Amino acid sequence: MFSASQSSKAQFLDKARQAREERRELKERERAAVQIQALVRRFLCRCHLQKEIRREVEDFFQTAESGASKRSALSVFRIARKLLFVFNHKEDKERFEKLCRCILNSMDVENEPKVWYVSLALSKDLTLLWIKQIKDILWFCCEFLKQLKPDILQESRLVNLHLTMLVTFTDTSTWKILRGKGETLRPAMNHICANIMGHLNQKGFYSVLQILLTNGLARSRPSLSKGSLTAIFSLALRPVVAAQFSDNLLRSFLIHVMSVPAIMTHLATLTPERLAVIESHDLFRKFIIFLSREAQCRDVCVCLEGSHTLCLLGNLVYLGSLNDKVLEDETAHFVGVLIHMLSYCQKYVSQKKSNLTHWHPVLGWFSQTVDYGLNESMPLLTKQLQHLWGVHMIRILFSDVLSKKLLENQEIAQLPTQPVSPQNSLPMKNLFKRAFQKSASVRNILKPVGGKRVDSAEVQKVCSICVLYQTTLTTLTQIRLQILTGLTYLDDLLPKLWAFICELGPQGGLKLFLECLNNDTEESKRLLAMLMLFCDCSRHLITILDDIEVYEEQISFKLEELVTISSFLNSFVFKMIWDGIVENARGETLELFHSVHGWLMVLYERDCRRRFAPEDHWLRKDLKPSVLFQELDKDKKRAQLLLQYIPHVIPHKNRVLLFRNMVTKEKEKLGLVETSSASPHVTHITIRRSRMLEDGYEQLRQLSQNAMKGVIRVKFVNDLGVDEAGIDQDGVFKEFLEEIIKKVFDPALNLFKTTSGDERLYPSPTSYIHENYLQLFEFVGKMLGKAVYEGIVVDVPFASFFLSQLLGHHHSVFYSSVDELPSLDSEFYKNLTSIKRYDGDISDLGLTLSYDEDVMGQLVCHELVPGGKTIPVTNENKISYIHLMAHFRMHTQIKSQTAALISGFRSIIKPEWIRMFSAPELQRLISGDNAEIDLEDLKKHTVYYGGFHGSHRVIIWLWDILANDFSPEERAMFLKFVTSCSRPPLLGFAYLKPPFSIRCVEVSDDQDTGDTLGSVLRGFFTIRKKEPGGRLPTSSTCFNLLKLPNYSKKSILREKLRYAISMNTGFELS
Repeated sequence: MFSASQSSKAQFLDKARQAREERRELKERERAAVQIQALVRRFLCRCHLQKEIRREVEDFFQTAESGASKRSALSVFRIARKLLFVFNHKEDKERFEKLCRCILNSMDVENEPKVWYVSLALSKDLTLLWIKQIKDILWFCCEFLKQLKPDILQESRLVNLHLTMLVTFTDTSTWKILRGKGETLRPAMNHICANIMGHLNQKGFYSVLQILLTNGLARSRPSLSKGSLTAIFSLALRPVVAAQFSDNLLRSFLIHVMSVPAIMTHLATLTPERLAVIESHDLFRKFIIFLSREAQCRDVCVCLEGSHTLCLLGNLVYLGSLNDKVLEDETAHFVGVLIHMLSYCQKYVSQKKSNLTHWHPVLGWFSQTVDYGLNESMPLLTKQLQHLWGVHMIRILFSDVLSKKLLENQEIAQLPTQPVSPQNSLPMKNLFKRAFQKSASVRNILKPVGGKRVDSAEVQKVCSICVLYQTTLTTLTQIRLQILTGLTYLDDLLPKLWAFICELGPQGGLKLFLECLNNDTEESKRLLAMLMLFCDCSRHLITILDDIEVYEEQISFKLEELVTISSFLNSFVFKMIWDGIVENARGETLELFHSVHGWLMVLYERDCRRRFAPEDHWLRKDLKPSVLFQELDKDKKRAQLLLQYIPHVIPHKNRVLLFRNMVTKEKEKLGLVETSSASPHVTHITIRRSRMLEDGYEQLRQLSQNAMKGVIRVKFVNDLGVDEAGIDQDGVFKEFLEEIIKKVFDPALNLFKTTSGDERLYPSPTSYIHENYLQLFEFVGKMLGKAVYEGIVVDVPFASFFLSQLLGHHHSVFYSSVDELPSLDSEFYKNLTSIKRYDGDISDLGLTLSYDEDVMGQLVCHELVPGGKTIPVTNENKISYIHLMAHFRMHTQIKSQTAALISGFRSIIKPEWIRMFSAPELQRLISGDNAEIDLEDLKKHTVYYGGFHGSHRVIIWLWDILANDFSPEERAMFLKFVTSCSRPPLLGFAYLKPPFSIRCVEVSDDQDTGDTLGSVLRGFFTIRKKEPGGRLPTSSTCFNLLKLPNYSKKSILREKLRYAISMNTGFELS
């Protein structure tokens, strides 16, 4: 019973709680319904009110447009208040436009003050309300301007409308209310305008103008009209002028307006009057002085980041090109500002692509975000920047350097002329005397003389300008060549800069700059920047000048000056390496080294191709080869760097010796040298004389790299299929190698062609007619490499351009195909350079960027660039055409053949071994010395057989005939007769393998069975079996052996020997 009552109580309480909750929910629903109803009613009421207001606004404008009556300013003000009360950007866009037009129309009415919208500013009750209203209207105009696209016709009209509003109400000059008696109100009205302008500035007025200008101008063709641009620029300038050029507003103007891509160029094109306004306010000077304060310049750069900093830089440079007076007065500030801005950009210029870099058309890989919207305007920006290295600005900035007088033509004529001889064709004593005379002529300064204090204002100014251009080169990486070309355009700048450098310091020249390397001061860095700029520009100039311009016309530099400069550079680079500076060099020091070294090597390679320096000019007398070799053996870094960068300072013979030592060391390492404990592996090959090339190719191309470098023994099989007698102890292999090389380099085979003129060899462009022609070229490369490896000289004269490719010079950034072209075809080179000098319109010649060639009777057109046969050659692209044509003839046409030959050659000869030789020196390494034959050296290293000896009568006659009766050409023919090469070995006859030998023979070659005791004794005692007068001397070139009959008279020996060498009856196997 108790449990039942408890249960009913619980149920009762439960029901009561539920009832309470239901009542609370009901109340909540009622309250929510009331709230929703209120919100809906409010929304509907607002919508209704907005609709009513918008209808009223529409009616107002319709009435106004009908022109029934002119609306008073007060009615416009009231309707504007209503519109602004309900204003929505999307819905009220057209109504707002009508309001703006209505306000502007009211301002144009004549002699009706009550209609003028601005008249409300004079009403005591409405002044503040009117000011607030016009501020709101103008800011809405600004917000619309941000969204509008000036390139769309309809929107461009709206741009003009909103700009007109802004122009009208931020300046009192067009207000009719202020005319006549109203003039007294102008100060008060100006104050109101300043208030309005200040409000707009606070809201972000300059940002709006920047967006509008960028939308309209950051493109290849501007979409802003003259009127729009004039209005925008006037608006931008008003706050700056009103604030009397305060730092804050100058900063805003620079960041938001002057950083718009090429805005100054657009002003000059569309509205030049604005540039006159800039000049009248002396704005350029104010910009430069403002930015010359480092903190302010850094602040502007940080705000803009790299892309826009560059745009600001372009506009400042363009302004500078128009303001000579300011540029001359403020050179130091102008240069300082540009250096600072370029240095800021340079911090983010990267050497390579990565996940953190972005591509910029002028800066290259850039580690800040790049605004790709500016890419269309980059050509215009580049044109602005070009003024910096244009002739006009260079003349102003380098005025101190260029003020030095050049030697006039009449003065040159008055100088005593001297006959040209080897002694006086290059700098000599009296020339150096003239160099030290106190003359104003640059051409007399041939040597560093010193005398100018490096801390003088003039030197510091020139150093700053050099720092500017050097920073420009390292920052604007993608237009570096343009900059260098601009800096070298004035023929007299570089020689005068060299003259300026020569005058620096107490002694001048080398000592000063070496001291700078050891001093980490700002002054030292600036001096080194000057040297670096001089080297970069001079290297570029000499690279683009052809031989006629360098040697005959002597543009910019006289040959004597090049001799002095190269001597300075050679010493500077040597000191940098030998004193250990390069070993630890980083950053700017390393860049300086590469700059000086690059200029040095361009001069050295030019001299190798065509001499301008005296004999032994490039050698260092203070460097003992023995010391260098010792240091190389100890792996000293400076010795390795010297060999890597300037091997030419070591005498040529020492380098050849070093090369032979390198080969010998490798042979020892590979076990290719006979020792007491081991013999090298020998590869035996059998060669049919009738198919020498085919058999050699098939058997040798299969060999491994080490087997090719090792000992190869050859057995010849004659035409009857019988093995030829004779044991190969290098001699038969030498003959095989010479015969193979003679066959493959025969132009008739069409693997190689000869150049016109001096008939030197290079790969034939039509060699592809051979099956497996690339494998054949690789084989030729191996054979040539084997000859050089074994020290066997072969008479194969290569074209200079091909030797350069063999050395890998064509991969250098300083390599010029045009310079090498004469070594391929001198006539073709003359024709090409005549195009360069052609004064008329080159397009009249009807040339295209293509090359027509007769290939086996068929005319083939090669395009130098894609679509080249449709691109005409013009005055603008003629230099490119010349370089493309030279590159095609010497590289593109024979690219695969050259690559295959180089691959084969380098499989035997390591590239670093021959890198220490120039192209002519490599030719000497392959073909022997081109010096006259040293008969004493040959006599000293000759071996005698068959009874002959050094005091034998026939041998005495032989040496006397060679020395006194034979011409140098006949002596060369004699050497070729015996050894198959007309040139002596580079290191002398001690290095001829096998040694030069002379043997006394009694019978003809086909009856010769070798030396016997009887034949030796007869030869020794000059006993003849029979008179050999009818027989000719013969030779065995594979053994470097001369077979000489025991003649009875000197005259017979002379006659027979001369006949034999002229008919070339040697080349027979003994």
